[in-house]
Amino acid sequence: MTSESLPSSPHWLATPSGHPRARGIGLPLPGTPGPFNAITDVAGVAVGYSTLIRGDGPLVVGEGPVRTGVTAILPRGHDGLHIPCAAGFYALNGNGEMTGTIWIEESGELDMPVTITNTHSCGIARDASVRWLYPRLQGLTDSWGLPVAAETFDGDLNDINGFHVTTEHVFEALDGARSGPLEQGSVGGGTGMICYDFKGGSGTASRMVRTAGGDYTVGVFVQSNFGLRHQCTILGAPVGKHITEDLLRGKPAGSIIVIVATDAPLGGHQAKKLARRVPLGMARTGAIGHDSSGDIFLAFSTANAQAFATPPGRTRRIEQLANADLNPLYEGVIEATEEAIIDSMVANQTMTGRDGNRSIALPHDRLLEVMKRYGST
Repeated sequence: MTSESLPSSPHWLATPSGHPRARGIGLPLPGTPGPFNAITDVAGVAVGYSTLIRGDGPLVVGEGPVRTGVTAILPRGHDGLHIPCAAGFYALNGNGEMTGTIWIEESGELDMPVTITNTHSCGIARDASVRWLYPRLQGLTDSWGLPVAAETFDGDLNDINGFHVTTEHVFEALDGARSGPLEQGSVGGGTGMICYDFKGGSGTASRMVRTAGGDYTVGVFVQSNFGLRHQCTILGAPVGKHITEDLLRGKPAGSIIVIVATDAPLGGHQAKKLARRVPLGMARTGAIGHDSSGDIFLAFSTANAQAFATPPGRTRRIEQLANADLNPLYEGVIEATEEAIIDSMVANQTMTGRDGNRSIALPHDRLLEVMKRYGST
C-alpha cells in the first residue's frame, strides 16, 4: 500500500495545536499512515499526557525549574483494562528501565497500562498505576498487577531530583487517555527530553499494511532522548553535520522508549519480533545504540480480545499470522519508528530549562536546505 493510494489526512501534516509535522513541511516519508498517523490509529489504543512546565533560572532542587511529565498508553482503552494483549519486549541497550518486562517475557502477555516518564519518577508512575487500576478491576482479577513503567533522563532541562511527578499527575495521564490525533514534542513524559541535541520528546506515527489477505495497522509511540548532533540523519541527509551550533548535551547520553501497537493477530513471540525491528528504524535516523543509552521497546497486539478475555479453565482459540506473513509488519514498524523520531523533533519548539540550559528546536528552514542539497526532498 502506498501513500498515493489514499488521500492525505490533515493530521499527517500538523498536530492538534498546529505544530507542523514532518510531512507538513514537505518531507517525503515512505509508506501510508492511518488517519491520525499515530499509535491511536490502532483501534482501542488510548494515549494521555500530564505535562509539567514551571519556573525559570538557576536550579533549586525541590523547587525547579520543572520540565517533565507523564505519558500513559492504554492498549485497549478504558473499557478493556481487564483484557490482556499478546506482547513482547526487546532491549537494544539496557541502560534504562521498563518495569513489568520479566512477566511479559514469561507470559507473552501485557495486562496493564504503560506509563513513560523521567528516570527518577519511574517508580511512582508504576505504583500510581496500581493504585489507579485497583478500584477499576475489583471483581475482575485477583487484584494484583505488574504495570509497565518506562523512563528516559530529563535532568539537562528539569529538576529531576525534585521529584515533581506525583500520583495525581499519573492519574491525570491515565484518566485523560483518549484515541484520536495526538500532540507531539514537549508533552507528557517527553517534556524535558533531547534528541540528537535538538529538542526531542514525544513522537508517534502509523502505517497501514496488507498481509495474508488482510489489512492491518501498525502504530508507534516514542519518547526520544538519545543521539549526538553529528549523527542526526533524515531520509539519508546528514542533517546534524550541517546544523552544528547551540549544542547542549554534546555527549553520548540519553535513551529512547518505543511502544509498538498493532491490530494484526500475533502471538507473544511474534510481538517480540516486531519489537526487535525498532532499532532498524532508529538506525535510519543515525542511532548507534550508545552504551549509556537505554533503548527499550515493547510491542503488543490488540487482536484476539475474546480469546484473552476467556477465563482460566477454558480453551482459548487464538488467530495468528504465519511468521512468513510478518514482513509487511516489520516494514511498518521500521518506517513508523523513523517518522515518529523525526516528528518528535520537527513538531517541537526550543525550550529553556534549569540553569538557563537551552535545547534548540530543529530549524525547519535549515533542515529543508540540507535535504534539498542532498536531493532528499
